[in-house]
Amino acid sequence: MTLHRYFLGAAATLALGAGAALADPAIIYDLGGKFDKSFNEAAFAGAEKWKAETGGTYKELEMQSEAQREQALRRLAEAGANPVVMTGFAFGDVLNEVAPDFPDTRFAIIDMVVEQPNIQSVVFTEEQGSYLVGMMAAMASKTGTVGFIGGMDIPLIRKFACGYVQGVKAANPDARVIQNMTGTTPTAWNDPVKGAELARAQKSQGADVIYAAAGGTGIGVLQAAADEGILSIGVDSNQNHLHPGQVLTSMVKRVDNSVYEAFKAGADLAPGIQVMDLASEGVGYALDDNNAALVSDEMKAAVDAAAASIKAGEIAVHDYMSDNTCPVS
Repeated sequence: MTLHRYFLGAAATLALGAGAALADPAIIYDLGGKFDKSFNEAAFAGAEKWKAETGGTYKELEMQSEAQREQALRRLAEAGANPVVMTGFAFGDVLNEVAPDFPDTRFAIIDMVVEQPNIQSVVFTEEQGSYLVGMMAAMASKTGTVGFIGGMDIPLIRKFACGYVQGVKAANPDARVIQNMTGTTPTAWNDPVKGAELARAQKSQGADVIYAAAGGTGIGVLQAAADEGILSIGVDSNQNHLHPGQVLTSMVKRVDNSVYEAFKAGADLAPGIQVMDLASEGVGYALDDNNAALVSDEMKAAVDAAAASIKAGEIAVHDYMSDNTCPVS
């Protein structure tokens, strides 16, 4: 199929299928690109699943700079895309301004709540999934010290960190958790060199399991951990295959399912808030042939029991976003 490209700002492109129907859905990936092996790539997988099942086409755009957000949204809506799905909290303010101008277009935003009558806001209980992998980290650690490396220092990533620490402490109250954030600007999502440096620094302080919640930066964390002979934990997508036998597990965040369901709903996408939690399999941990030898029966039993307790409301994992505090550190 021939692709026509509309240029948005610098190098960003919007791919439109020749002769595409006006009701084609669309997706905008956040900074870091759709092949970040993490958050954006999970969204891409959901779009591709919809395409494979329906034979339909969709429009897509990869962000290259912050300045392109509003233009991208308006261009897609004007082109007749419906719904328009975007990945990342950073679209929130722009979407709030743009959506009223296109009342007949449905929008979906992942990781942010925007209250408009034509917007579906998809949020995840990352703290619950992070709690489970935190337990696994504590049980796998031989030093009693584990690490966390986040991307951009924002409340959402602190939410991952807080849930992780709670899980670590639940499995080993005496464990120590070293925490670092990569930066305070969007470039923190795509700096694997910095991620690797932070991982090596944490290893020098005794960490032998490191959880990366940092988008493309996390690829550097996982690589450095493998090079240094310690374990890592992936995020968003199942990253176990990147370093078989050296990635303890991945905290999977089913962004793919959210994008798939939004595309499937099309112009009938229901507005409001959709919460993807452990009970709805919106989050969880990954177990496959690449990490099976690292996860003992005891570890799996403990984590699965905790998951059941969280689903039943017997374990309440603190949500950092609720008051920007964490009860443990």
